[in-house]
Amino acid sequence: MSLISDGEYGPLDDDDFSMNAFSETAVRHAFLKKVYGILCVQLSVTIAFICFFLYVPAVQQFSAANPALWYVAIAGTFVCIIVLACCNDFRRKTPWNLIMLMVFTLFESWLLGAVASCYKADAVMWAAVITAVIVLGLTIFAMQTKYDFTMCGGGLLVLLLVLFCFGLLCAIIRSQWANIAYACLGALVFGMYLVFDTQIMLGGKHQYSISPEEYIFAALNLYLDIVNLFLFILSLVGRSR
Repeated sequence: MSLISDGEYGPLDDDDFSMNAFSETAVRHAFLKKVYGILCVQLSVTIAFICFFLYVPAVQQFSAANPALWYVAIAGTFVCIIVLACCNDFRRKTPWNLIMLMVFTLFESWLLGAVASCYKADAVMWAAVITAVIVLGLTIFAMQTKYDFTMCGGGLLVLLLVLFCFGLLCAIIRSQWANIAYACLGALVFGMYLVFDTQIMLGGKHQYSISPEEYIFAALNLYLDIVNLFLFILSLVGRSR
């Protein structure tokens, strides 16, 4: 006689599998809502900073008169990224993870606003519109395509290293065409990263997925993808005009 009854520890029936699948889907949907909610707040803050730098001369003058703030923002950005990316326990502690992410967003928004102030307002607006269209299109593509881009992490890392080395080369040779090629390559790389990071969040049929507890890390990845994509497109639009 078995000491374990079938009803207690036996194989799962169809209803059990359905309940598990429903539970996983509900958790994943809640995770996605949380990530995109945080991302919308980050982008709203960034857009507000860019508008202040573009349309409020006092803000531009204050930034130009205090270049030390650039170095503080750059240092703060790197510190926040290192903490959020490397400290797993801290990244999952609420509300400290949200506070750190918002501090990072403020630093990054200041830098983006300062960079955008070097271009004309219409060039920045065109770059923002183009970025929004590309982000929307790539997000829909990532959610609908049958191709699994989560297996391309190694290839994307190689492309990122190539982009970094190409950027150093462009800084040395100072060629207009090389800078245009660099901006095109950068937009392509971070567009692919956007698809990769989106599918990592979706889970399901994809080979690799991120834990629903890592909503801060997921929002950080998407925000960096969108910001870098915007900067490369802004460079292209600014040079073309």
